[in-house]
Amino acid sequence: MKPKDIYMYVLGSIVVVGFFVVLYVVFKVEMPPANKEIGLILLGVLGAKFGDVIGYFFGSSKGSADKTALINNNQTT
Repeated sequence: MKPKDIYMYVLGSIVVVGFFVVLYVVFKVEMPPANKEIGLILLGVLGAKFGDVIGYFFGSSKGSADKTALINNNQTT
């Protein structure tokens, strides 16, 4: 596994865990009214990035990356 792949998996994990932590905090923890809007904005941003992470790892982008890696491996041998 390449170092770039490790960073990709770590960053993806941070986004996914962060999304669920913020989701829990927004709905289960009593926040001051001034901070509630910030929490909702953060939830929206992380929700969008969560969708990007899921789309990459389980969508067509992952297949495209796998195909490119396979082509590169075949050209070097």
